[in-house]
Amino acid sequence: HALNSKLLPSMLSKTAATQIPSFARGLSKAAASRSVPNTRNGLKDAERVVVKVGTAVVSNKNGTLALSRMGALVEQIKALRQEGREVLLVSSGAVGIGRHRLGLSKEAVSDPKNVVDRQACAAAGQGILINKYNSLFNSLGLKAAQVLITQQDFTDPTKYGYLVSTLEKLASMGTIPIINENDVVTGGAQLDVDEHCCFSDNDMLSALVASGASADAVAMLTDVDAVFTKPPGEAGSERISVYTEEQGRVQIGEKSSMGRGGMASKIEAAGVAAQGGVSAVVANGFDIDNVQRIFAGDDVGTLFPANERPSALQNWLAQAAKPAGRVTVKDSAVARLLRDREAVKQLQLMDIVSVDGQFGAASPVSLQCTQGKLFGKGVVQVDSQDMAERLGQQLWSLDSRVMSSADMVLTRAAAH
Repeated sequence: HALNSKLLPSMLSKTAATQIPSFARGLSKAAASRSVPNTRNGLKDAERVVVKVGTAVVSNKNGTLALSRMGALVEQIKALRQEGREVLLVSSGAVGIGRHRLGLSKEAVSDPKNVVDRQACAAAGQGILINKYNSLFNSLGLKAAQVLITQQDFTDPTKYGYLVSTLEKLASMGTIPIINENDVVTGGAQLDVDEHCCFSDNDMLSALVASGASADAVAMLTDVDAVFTKPPGEAGSERISVYTEEQGRVQIGEKSSMGRGGMASKIEAAGVAAQGGVSAVVANGFDIDNVQRIFAGDDVGTLFPANERPSALQNWLAQAAKPAGRVTVKDSAVARLLRDREAVKQLQLMDIVSVDGQFGAASPVSLQCTQGKLFGKGVVQVDSQDMAERLGQQLWSLDSRVMSSADMVLTRAAAH
């Protein structure tokens, strides 16, 4: 997974630029210069937005298309475009719609063992879904484009660069990218076994798309009004207007039968979007007017305020990069890195205890302390063989920089 310098311009720190090739266009200059809207009022100024709709929003319980809701959704997106916003749409629904077309039962398709059934439903349903969207958008004078995504489109740096650049190009041209996971080839099977998968449903996909494409906000439309302290309808359940870590645990109800996401996945996905510098709102998609209300700054749904926007490289490392190896770091160096995260630091060869795996320079690696606890990821400037040889001979007098703080991300858990 070495990063490709020929395809994409530099996103790395200046100290690393001479040694590490770049990997993604990722964060545009315009996006980098925009302030991050992290309040309800700030949502009114969001210039690039992502709208995510779930299976329950675009289809009826029997698996047919919910034409009135889809039509209203497209009208709301047109209104956002008329306000000068760039819009990306992440839409579930292909599997449920395809199940109805093929005459399969919900129980059969929902069974994780029936991967091929799910793939067949996705194949049958995706065409129906995109055709209806195209017809609706065309009727309102808007252009749409289909974008089907797999795990590797995020984990592979070259594919990630092309994906981000394509999304930015479409958005900048006023075209609405209609994004969905390519269930025809994934089927969801590997999502339960691959520890390096970066999304397991379209909630997380929308968060990764929003942060990768440098969106300002994402609206995650579902079948409930917001995030509640308990499942809606239970005694004592209260809507959470602004979600913070201090909220404590939220009691989670059941997830939808045809979708893979539930409230837990939406909370996790909205948190990932916020960490990527994107304000996220979880709201009811049955009331499509909520799209306009969200971006008017109205108090609907649950807001996850955006953190400071990370660099494109750090965002990719945190959310999508698949480590090619593991580097064990001395405890004293770990403490130094965590002490002041804002300071510019470097990880030197003398800070390294050992290296596991074979990887080239400019590869993403996991960082762990001597107790084996992972505390971050980073892009190395030295390949594994050279690093191991220099460690064995203690050749620290040479240029021994392994990575700088701009080329790594530290996990929150490592601070404890």
